[in-house]
Amino acid sequence: MFKAGDKVVYPGHGVAVVEGIMKKEFSGKSKNFYKLRLSDNELVIMVPTSNVEKVGLREVIAGKEVSKIMKILRGESSELPANWNRRQKKYQERIQSGSVFEVAKVFRDLSLLKAHKELSFGEKKVLDNAKNLIVNEIAEAKGIATTKAESMIQKVFL
Repeated sequence: MFKAGDKVVYPGHGVAVVEGIMKKEFSGKSKNFYKLRLSDNELVIMVPTSNVEKVGLREVIAGKEVSKIMKILRGESSELPANWNRRQKKYQERIQSGSVFEVAKVFRDLSLLKAHKELSFGEKKVLDNAKNLIVNEIAEAKGIATTKAESMIQKVFL
């Protein structure tokens, strides 16, 4: 159970702050909701407290786990479908999984692909999204500025 002020990760959207727990009534039934505010764009999301596991809401990784992200980024590219649509589906599944480690694989794979060929518009969007998700979580986990976190991951591909 999260409390006001906790930093959490909402899959596909990134780091958010729990602003509180609110009671709302829908169809005559009262439910408790976490009120989340995303760190990077001020979007507010309401998540039923009973659906936390289903939506994949989780704590930010510990600072020591950042090394695992860096190891994934330095690794070999995943075996991906040749068809762009199937690759896109695989990327979205990984991002929506809520695991920063799966998001790191997407970022790695697309960064390596970008070094060999021009990415499509859709792939560029997925790459940017994956980068933002990783950067924000590393920054939060390490207590550093996002610019420093971004520099950390970019150095891997130089």
